[in-house]
Amino acid sequence: MVDGALPGERAQPLRPRDPRALGDYELVGRLGEGGMGTVYLARTAAGVLVAVKVVRADLAHDDEFRRRFRSEVNRARQVPPFCTAEVLDADPDHEQPYLVVEYVDGPTLAEVVEQRGPLTSANLHGVAIGVATALTAIHGAGVIHRDLKPRNVLLAPGSPKVIDFGIARAMEATSANTRTDQMVGTVAYMAPERFGSEEDTPITPAADVFAWGTVVAYAGTGQTPFYADSPPAMAARILTQPPRLDGLGGPLRELVAHALEKDPANRPTSRELLDLLVSGTERPAATAAAFADQPDLRAAAVEAQAVTGVSGPPTVPTLAIPPGLVGYDENSIVTVPISAPPATGSMRSGPPPPEPARRWALPAAVGFLILAIVAGSLMLALSLRGHGGDVTGGPTEGATIPGPSLPADAPWIADALRQQAYWQQSDQAGEGACRFDAGQGLVARRDTSGTFKCKGPSDELPDDLLVDVTVRLNTRDSCATLWFRNDTSLGYQLRVCERNMYFGVHRSREVLVKRTFPLAGAPIPLGTPTRIGMLIKRDLLEISRNGAKVGVAQLTEDDVEGERLVLGIYTERDPRPGPYEVAFSDLRVWKI
Repeated sequence: MVDGALPGERAQPLRPRDPRALGDYELVGRLGEGGMGTVYLARTAAGVLVAVKVVRADLAHDDEFRRRFRSEVNRARQVPPFCTAEVLDADPDHEQPYLVVEYVDGPTLAEVVEQRGPLTSANLHGVAIGVATALTAIHGAGVIHRDLKPRNVLLAPGSPKVIDFGIARAMEATSANTRTDQMVGTVAYMAPERFGSEEDTPITPAADVFAWGTVVAYAGTGQTPFYADSPPAMAARILTQPPRLDGLGGPLRELVAHALEKDPANRPTSRELLDLLVSGTERPAATAAAFADQPDLRAAAVEAQAVTGVSGPPTVPTLAIPPGLVGYDENSIVTVPISAPPATGSMRSGPPPPEPARRWALPAAVGFLILAIVAGSLMLALSLRGHGGDVTGGPTEGATIPGPSLPADAPWIADALRQQAYWQQSDQAGEGACRFDAGQGLVARRDTSGTFKCKGPSDELPDDLLVDVTVRLNTRDSCATLWFRNDTSLGYQLRVCERNMYFGVHRSREVLVKRTFPLAGAPIPLGTPTRIGMLIKRDLLEISRNGAKVGVAQLTEDDVEGERLVLGIYTERDPRPGPYEVAFSDLRVWKI
């Protein structure tokens, strides 16, 4: 190994305060950080790389958490490693409780689709089979994933691997992150019954099957089948509209449509999905190509079939998986107030259980959703998800609601940007102008390429902020731009353009772009309101678009020490002739 290099391609160096060892594991790098704690790349005494999730300090002192943690780890360890990242070890009694899982050094499905577009037919079928295999193993062990999405599917050599399953109830009633009257999940991949208002609405493996259909549709088309511009609109589509599956064809399209049935009783089980994909009479022709390219995938699918038998789905406990605890993909979440689901359930094999007397009712769910929207319970937020998934990454994945929900308390700055308040109109001949428009908000304009900053507050802001603002790109090659930790001539810059987002450092008149986030799968439509979120916390920036996580960037410039937030316009690289115009509205800023 080259001096200074990390053995895992996706790991970052340890920080000064990070531990160097836990139990028998030597920590060698960081894979991510999120609501539950920090995920490290580690090495066993035999030299095998693993991922170690270390629980955050406030949970470490909660006895109830440790009890639940121990119980759920034991359950997760019963999941056979068929297309899953295996749970290897845990120490719930350690001063810093930790969990050890198989390290998978591969990109997430979300990253691949964002960067390269929809998968080829053979690769798509490989993902469909791999995820169905993983769910068959997970459900067979009496576990419900509850947060299946492209960020939790790693495209490892040999076969896909599903992560973030299993630690189901450890956070329940032990943390402010997951109260008993809340549900944790990702909107685009949540089954309709998960929006139900009845106290005894069960969450069953059928919810994971629905997520399977959404994941496969996303992988094959680059967009989720219920995509909308906001999480509430997306939830309403899930509840009331048929899926949009343009781009999928043949038996796979029929399977995906079947998995996306509104009524969970009408969906196939994960085992039935696997059987139809692998050995059914209508088996997609691309299955053979997928198996030819990935013999390990064939072996895993066949083993999962052999282990789980042919009986109907077990009734498994209702589990509330905290995102990111198993695996190392710190993902976006949405918290939707609902009646608390049952904490436990019975396991049984054999035929499916009889239909419950009280069925999920669409009108009640829709009504509850409307109330939730009116009450503001479904809100955009940002999560600190580490490597993993770096989360989320794209607007094409659908509306994930990242991280902690937008704070319930009043924002520190709230400005509709439709008349002078914190921001002001300004005009500089030959450079640009900012003006208020009753419909659009604060409109920034330039006639020529370059940048122009609107006059805003001089308030000193802390380093850690949550920023939520609506932008419009009114003309081609125009980028709505936010500067933060900014002073007169130096600061970080986020540029929101039609086809890309750019994060960089603005020094005097030069901008060093440190990371580009392509939006090729779903460019921002001109003139369309688009919600942009920024979670700025210590040395990390996480960006979201309409609630969907776009990506994460490191804030590592030692000399960037400004304290202002600035709005303005910047032009795309090599822009066409102007004029250029963007608009901002409904800005909210919270101190974290």
